[in-house]
Amino acid sequence: MLLALAGVTGVGKSYFKDTIVETLGFEKIKIITTREIRNGEKNNEDKIFVTPSELQELKKSNKIAYDFNMLGNIYAYSKESLYSNKNTVFELHYSTIFDFKRICPNIISIYILPKNIEMAKEQTRRRHLNPSVEKSRLLEIDEHFNSFMTNENLRKQFDYITYNNYDDESKNEIIELVKNILNK
Repeated sequence: MLLALAGVTGVGKSYFKDTIVETLGFEKIKIITTREIRNGEKNNEDKIFVTPSELQELKKSNKIAYDFNMLGNIYAYSKESLYSNKNTVFELHYSTIFDFKRICPNIISIYILPKNIEMAKEQTRRRHLNPSVEKSRLLEIDEHFNSFMTNENLRKQFDYITYNNYDDESKNEIIELVKNILNK
């Protein structure tokens, strides 16, 4: 199963991805990116950090299934990771769901809404990003949330919508949801 988690910055996508990996034995799909590595990040763990020219080489070698530009950086997914027969999980930028439904028709997508948008903003502030990056991320949270809530066609692209109240109950609900999807 190819499982995608989407939601605003700070909603817990990485946390839930890690929990699904640890609890249910899924493998993480590592996004390839040209963005700078942040403090605490390690290359080849959640992301594969490459130079723009290295990414171009991967594209020329026909190893990339999908790439997109976000906040001035390029992000990409390898064909090998997206078309695997294993149970895999990754974070999806909500704006790319239309493309992913086209290139990976069997994708299962879960959109995670924060019970309180201010909690997502606080989680983003805790990342101690460069001030200009933090400001753009906080603005993106509002834009993203408003876009999702007002665009019915966008909401319909997601197979499931759930909430994060930043507690164990929310974690357990997402784990149970994924278990139920696996058992279908």
